[in-house]
Amino acid sequence: MVGSNILTLALLVPAAVSSAIHPGAHRRQSGLDGFVKSESSISLQGILNNIGANGSAVSGASAGVVVASPSKTNPDYFYSWTRDAALTLKVLIDQFIAGDSSLETVIQQYISTQAKLQAVSNPSGDLSNGAGLGEPKFETNVTAFTGDWGRPQRDGPALRATALIAYGNHLLSSGKQSVVKSNIWPIVQNDLNYVAQYWNQTGFDLWEEVQGSSFFTIAAQHRALVEGTAFAKSLGESCDGCDSQAPQVLCFLQDFWNGTTVISNLANNGRSGLDVNSILSSIQTFDPSATCDDSTFQPCSARALLAHKAVVDSFRSIYKVNSGKEAGKAVAIGRYPEDTYQGGNPWYLATLAAAEQLYDALYQWKKQGSLAITQTSLPFFQDLDSTARVGNYTSSSSTYSSLTGAVQTYADGFFSVVQQYTPSNGSLAEQFTRDDGTAISARDLTWSYAAFLTASDRRSGTVPASWGASGANQVPTQCQGSSATGSYSTPTVGSW
Repeated sequence: MVGSNILTLALLVPAAVSSAIHPGAHRRQSGLDGFVKSESSISLQGILNNIGANGSAVSGASAGVVVASPSKTNPDYFYSWTRDAALTLKVLIDQFIAGDSSLETVIQQYISTQAKLQAVSNPSGDLSNGAGLGEPKFETNVTAFTGDWGRPQRDGPALRATALIAYGNHLLSSGKQSVVKSNIWPIVQNDLNYVAQYWNQTGFDLWEEVQGSSFFTIAAQHRALVEGTAFAKSLGESCDGCDSQAPQVLCFLQDFWNGTTVISNLANNGRSGLDVNSILSSIQTFDPSATCDDSTFQPCSARALLAHKAVVDSFRSIYKVNSGKEAGKAVAIGRYPEDTYQGGNPWYLATLAAAEQLYDALYQWKKQGSLAITQTSLPFFQDLDSTARVGNYTSSSSTYSSLTGAVQTYADGFFSVVQQYTPSNGSLAEQFTRDDGTAISARDLTWSYAAFLTASDRRSGTVPASWGASGANQVPTQCQGSSATGSYSTPTVGSW
């Protein structure tokens, strides 16, 4: 326990700084395109190495269990987190849908494992009232972790629903409705009911340190309820809680915007509120069919761009590796500027997220054929081009070309930072040191590899399916702290 409201991280248990994971020379500065291509292959294999039962780095883990890292000491991350696993499987599902058929078995094993995990009683509760779905992590043999922890964490069910809905929609497109209804819908239904019932109750944030209301959690919950409505309908089912609660979740989401940036955690924690949480939220709720909508904080929205600037700038002067890099130049990004874990360092996944949001924005501007600069987003653009002015610029204009070119260069810069501090064998740990960029903390972090794949996909213009943001962006005139009573049943997975 650190203070009254802060627990040590679920992914970050010990307080002592570990030794360098991969000492020695950093990867040489080859062309960025070549690095992204080679590291993408390494990252996919890195993920598969960390999934039981066949993952080469996680011997003993049950089939379909996503392990956070092979590291068992200083720090011990040999557990499966609901959040990390869901984010990782969403990456694999998107890769599968894009054509990698070899991933389907591990996807199905994950789903079978989640059906078992939902029924495991744990310190957060059990399935009778859904409370157990808020448990953050489990042992790798699909049993409860019973030690002290920051619980509950309410983002996991929403993220798992999003991942399973993506796979379910793909199966539906192949005419496999009966399989989806028997193997996927019961799990998703539990998760959606949990979100609808518990969204307005506090929990721990995605760093598992702060108890309160987390921007990332609320954003993920809104998305899950919106796409859950459509998914249920496609199966001839209903999700009454989705319909009734999604607008109110969106209404609450607006409370995190203070007029100049996103305050990522509404909690009395003594922090500035600047946190890569907001950037991760924007890429989690990215909808390739959406416009630059402020209410859902789409990547190209004025709010999301200004928040991106605020978060990135907060790290410019505190890391030695960022020395001499003025506004508008890519830098190494950590979780939040007040962070002290392991000395408070940049994270690979945070730096990659800063790139990914910009690639998402570029996709959205290209699709809509224009780019708008408002008074809110003007500071972001002026960092890249001091002559930028408020206005709407069509894709045929030289200003559009100049600005999108600058954003592309800026985004690539974050990838170049990761390239510079990636060890020569391509392994991605959790962090790299703020002074010289040496990889530290948990080795081969699954989330780091997943973040690399999503950022590289967005860089190439490969995007996931729409989740319906444009049809669910109207904020109610008055927020209500409502909820829907959920019903829960033990899911089973039969033949695929």
